[in-house]
Amino acid sequence: MKVITANVNGIRAAAKKSFFQWLKSEAPDFVCIQETKAQLHQLEDEMFHPKGYHCYYFDAEKKGYSGVAIYCKAKPKNVTTGLGWPCADQEGRYIQADFDKLSIASLYLPSGSSGEEKQQKKFEFLEHYGEHLKKLKRKRRDYIICGDWNIAHKNEDLKNWKGNKKNSGFLPEERQWLDYIFDDLGYIDAFRVVNKEEDQYTWWSNRGQAWAKNVGWRIDYQILSPGLKGKTKSTSIFKDERFSDHSPLIMEYDLEV
Repeated sequence: MKVITANVNGIRAAAKKSFFQWLKSEAPDFVCIQETKAQLHQLEDEMFHPKGYHCYYFDAEKKGYSGVAIYCKAKPKNVTTGLGWPCADQEGRYIQADFDKLSIASLYLPSGSSGEEKQQKKFEFLEHYGEHLKKLKRKRRDYIICGDWNIAHKNEDLKNWKGNKKNSGFLPEERQWLDYIFDDLGYIDAFRVVNKEEDQYTWWSNRGQAWAKNVGWRIDYQILSPGLKGKTKSTSIFKDERFSDHSPLIMEYDLEV
């Protein structure tokens, strides 16, 4: 089972950069998209509903902002949007497709880089979402939560870690929160199961020569519930073409729906 997660930084812009032609060649079972930056009525073109997929979108109330989507080859039994608190629900940050014993979700966690108010909003989201993940563990169901989590976990997950200790995305509190998710709750960073190398990034700033010099951050994840331990087969970060400031993260699992 192949799962792709991609922050497209505007799905219409990514479409013009051949994102959908690339998806067709990859033929994944699931595609989780973040930052669609579009309302559903702006995505009526058949391009945004690829043949062979059941396509679901969850938009932000604010136009041209946030938004997530999920494409599934198999038809889900249920699709849910939002998480039950304003930041997640009004800003189009979460969509989940449920199958028999497996759920796949597309998550766009807030960034706090634009100021203290946004950072506090991010901390509130982390607090709520941590409780949510704790509750999910009690369910008799497995989860693959894909998306832009906007946090680099370890020093090896960003190039300039020394200079970013006080910056959003690498704050001690954010990294400790991921420690809690992985170490205490037992969730799994699927990428790191099969790739332990440094310089494995999924996002690069548009400033300076970040892309050319590979000065990046690994902030896009596929995170598994504990029951999926041992199911990860392979991974890759697609960098042959650029569809946005993020690169798609591709994972293959020993699973089927």
